Amino acid sequence: MTGQCLCGAVRYKIEGELQMCGVCHCKNCQRQAGSAYSVLFGVEDNDIEISGELTTYEDHGDSGNVVYRHFCGTCGSPVKTSLPSQPGMAYIKAGTLDDTSLVDPQIHFWTRSKQPWVEIDPDVLQMSGKPG
Repeated sequence: MTGQCLCGAVRYKIEGELQMCGVCHCKNCQRQAGSAYSVLFGVEDNDIEISGELTTYEDHGDSGNVVYRHFCGTCGSPVKTSLPSQPGMAYIKAGTLDDTSLVDPQIHFWTRSKQPWVEIDPDVLQMSGKPG
């Protein structure tokens, strides 16, 4: 799998399997995505090779835990999220994939913050807050 930011300055290649694919409706993801939610998928850090320079913003989730949001400093595209509480994992923004047909979200997180006009398939797992 391959992907890139909007301008192409940051590119990545993934060799391993996707660990999960989910949709986050937390307010910070809404702000960062500039949309109603953020679609992301998890991969092991060792399975992704990133070329180009990412800028990092240190955010904090509702839990107070650190959330590193990595984006292209040129075009601003969000590319990756990493959590010190989940070492060895990277969460890639699904819209940056070259082939987004691979995306099949199995879970929606922070649904208590979802926009009222967003409808979620009732057959897909939903969590009102954080996982775990």
